[in-house]
Amino acid sequence: MPLLVGSGISQQDTTASQSGNNSPKVTMISIEGSISPTTTNYINRGIKMANREGAECLIIQLDTPGGLLESTKNIVQAFLDSRDLPIVVYVAPEGARAASAGTFITLASHVAAMAPTTTIGAASPVQMGGGQTDSVMQKKIFNYSESFIESIAERRNRNAKWARSAVRDGEAITADKALEINVIDLIASNRDELLEKMDGRVINGDTLKTRNAKITELPPNLAEKLLDFIMRPEVMLILTMIAIYGIIGEVTNPGAIVPGVAGIIALILVLYASAAMPINLAGFALIGLAIILFIAEAFTPTFGLLIAGGAVSFFLGALMLFQDLPESMELSWAWLIPATILTTLFFVWIVTEGIRAQFTTSKTGKESMIGKRAEVVEKINAENGRVFISGEYWNAVSNQEIDEGETCEVVDIQGLTIKVQPVSDAS
Repeated sequence: MPLLVGSGISQQDTTASQSGNNSPKVTMISIEGSISPTTTNYINRGIKMANREGAECLIIQLDTPGGLLESTKNIVQAFLDSRDLPIVVYVAPEGARAASAGTFITLASHVAAMAPTTTIGAASPVQMGGGQTDSVMQKKIFNYSESFIESIAERRNRNAKWARSAVRDGEAITADKALEINVIDLIASNRDELLEKMDGRVINGDTLKTRNAKITELPPNLAEKLLDFIMRPEVMLILTMIAIYGIIGEVTNPGAIVPGVAGIIALILVLYASAAMPINLAGFALIGLAIILFIAEAFTPTFGLLIAGGAVSFFLGALMLFQDLPESMELSWAWLIPATILTTLFFVWIVTEGIRAQFTTSKTGKESMIGKRAEVVEKINAENGRVFISGEYWNAVSNQEIDEGETCEVVDIQGLTIKVQPVSDAS
């Protein structure tokens, strides 16, 4: 029987290698900040990757103050549709929270876990929906949200009574209390402990094997990072200002190209973000009115009245533009006031002067020399003489004699000869 000599591989090493290759896999993504359409895309991508790699589950490490209700509904639906892949929501690290939209997302998971000293709750639709609404509409939103979160809790066999109170009363609780009243399934201090405690759980007829699992982290890609950045209210406000400045700058200075291109790109980005976010159209209308008032000031000077009206209109428009966003995504006055001042100054200085310049008779070529002063280099009389002006020597004549070295002023141009007069007479 032939023997293999010198291979250097023992039976124990082969077994260990096979064991390492067969170790369970877990996909993990981390969400920190407000829930938005970008978050939905990120979670859907994580689900697809976990399914593709045959992961035991998808772990979503969550720390959020809330977000958009529509995005929350899409995420919850993705969780409920995921029958083959268990979704684990882990509220972490310590001090994190699953507030507002985060409460819905946590309750919808197959396994809900929290780190110590974390909180969950405060799921009132006021925090999730944004701007002020009338009492009838507010009641409808509350009723819908209560029914929605109750159905989620019942689907996952969790405390539906508390879930309704989280919406109706804005109640929030700690991780220990959440575990005690069956809001979550377990508490874990870190990822390793989470994997250890989940091991052996039966979900949809399958047993989780997560002990010593290899965690594959999926970070947000460049497109998701860019879109998430664009959808921030302060960035949208800046893009709106760039669009205004760029387009008006191109109109008042045709051929500049750069302002126009920058303005169009910014406008496209704003429109894209507006399509994904609940933007108030009245805000856009007020900003448009502000631009009209600013431009009107250039044609009908009203001693600053239209400028003042435009400034107020722009401020109110920017304030209303994002009023339908959740509290965690609101635009602060620290951005609104400087933006209003900067926009007002822009229109007062650049735009007003630029528009007036379009209706001012331009002076170029020889005609631009009239009124300028020149140095006499050869004595000037009614027949001949020479002056030095704008870096050139010109033939010159004058009704009065002007000696060499004196200064004269151009009063007319006759072919290649200019007519001048002494500076004293010009004065």
